[in-house]
Amino acid sequence: MAMEIATLGGGCFWCTEAVFQQLKGIKAVESGYTGGHVENPVYEQICEGTTGHAEVVRLTYDPEIVSFREILEVFFTIHDPTTLNRQGNDVGTQYRSVIYYHSPEQQDTAKHVISEMANVWDAPIVTELSPAETYYKAESYHQNYFRMNPMQGYCAFIVAPKVSKFRKTFSDKISGDMI
Repeated sequence: MAMEIATLGGGCFWCTEAVFQQLKGIKAVESGYTGGHVENPVYEQICEGTTGHAEVVRLTYDPEIVSFREILEVFFTIHDPTTLNRQGNDVGTQYRSVIYYHSPEQQDTAKHVISEMANVWDAPIVTELSPAETYYKAESYHQNYFRMNPMQGYCAFIVAPKVSKFRKTFSDKISGDMI
């Protein structure tokens, strides 16, 4: 079976990238931007919150090893889908919770998972569900950020706990091959 693509925004892409790099069946993780109206945006523009883009991770995965549903289960565990345009201290539309679907099957799966997650969270789910749009790869210094900068303050205090939560919750889904 061919590889598939998933595009998810769950706050800062450094967090989501670091987790999904460890999930069994994920073959590539790339940080980038999508969902906006400016062509070829750069990080400084994204930070201003005026381009409409979300920080996202683009996952290339093997659906015979990990399903889109399982990817979404991880996604909803590692971020708060009930806070509009924010994750912790990261505030702005670029940090929104969003699933960009690449097929009708992904759209249907996402609708079902969002519905199921409504029973898990105490507040309403605000995760957007949108068709995949033009994607722009983030600057090279954003790729593998946590791996390259584990002692940097944000990584130590924000990213590391999310990675730890993933490793505890999904210990059976950790890849032996770190991508």
